[in-house]
Amino acid sequence: MIKKMGFRWRLRLRMAEQELHQTTDLVPLLAERGVVLSREQVYRLVTQPPQRLNMDVLVALCDILDCTPNDLIEPTVVNQQLRKSAKSEDGATDITAPPVARRSIIRRPGQ
Repeated sequence: MIKKMGFRWRLRLRMAEQELHQTTDLVPLLAERGVVLSREQVYRLVTQPPQRLNMDVLVALCDILDCTPNDLIEPTVVNQQLRKSAKSEDGATDITAPPVARRSIIRRPGQ
């Protein structure tokens, strides 16, 4: 079984602990630390888990919120159901089985 990893983004929770309730509160605090982001970029950073994160931004967030990266990013195991594959008679997975041909009838309107 393949273990797929994911994460929970805890920025909004850490902001609430520091009494920062609006995403625009972060813009000047980040700018003080040399990270210039637009209001829209900060909004997306707070409301959506980032797929990529600049290390300067991460360090600035940790400094602003007085936390560590472990407080912002919580690793999780994602249990993803895999597509079912063909089974052989003994119940073992048989991916080499040929597809089953089905006969179909195509009817045109009016026939």
